[in-house]
Amino acid sequence: MSDQEKYGKHYSDESFWSKLGKYAKDAGKKVVYSGLTLYYALDNPNLPKKAKATIYGALGYLIFPVDAVPDLLPAVGYSDDLGALLLSLGMVAVHINQSTRRKALEKMNDWFGDVTGDKEIREVDSKIIDA
Repeated sequence: MSDQEKYGKHYSDESFWSKLGKYAKDAGKKVVYSGLTLYYALDNPNLPKKAKATIYGALGYLIFPVDAVPDLLPAVGYSDDLGALLLSLGMVAVHINQSTRRKALEKMNDWFGDVTGDKEIREVDSKIIDA
């Protein structure tokens, strides 16, 4: 069973929003922005099934309560989640458009205040735009 199949079954919109809502500040901007970007990419009606499976796998891993590195560990708890999210972003980058990124940035602004020009956001965007 692939990680996509294993973790994708743990994904639900409700669980995604619950996890991010509770732990956004702890997870950090890179994790949250990556997750939101992938989430909003699912709105693309032309998104291929393989890309959807990749996204559901990554978001399922983010939600899954038992990680390779427990999320509650200070400083490193979300490093494995970030790795899964960034890998997924790289794999589906060609399907992420400006509208998707704009929706993710709007939600980031709601949770973190103005993130315009934020270094962590730019680092994530570089994985998408340069892909």
